[in-house]
Amino acid sequence: MTADAPPAVARRLEDLGLTSGTTVDVVRRAPLRDPVVYRVKDYELCLRRAQAACVLALEIA
Repeated sequence: MTADAPPAVARRLEDLGLTSGTTVDVVRRAPLRDPVVYRVKDYELCLRRAQAACVLALEIA
């Protein structure tokens, strides 16, 4: 999580499986780019851009 993520949001995202070392794939975006559906582990997770901004991620090509 980013350093400025609100504690409650960071905790909820971790509870949803967004933990260190987890692979996350973008599945689809809404027409106005918000929300976005991500594949995390074996399920799909829909997040608003503001929530997703709390996740620190590295792009692997």
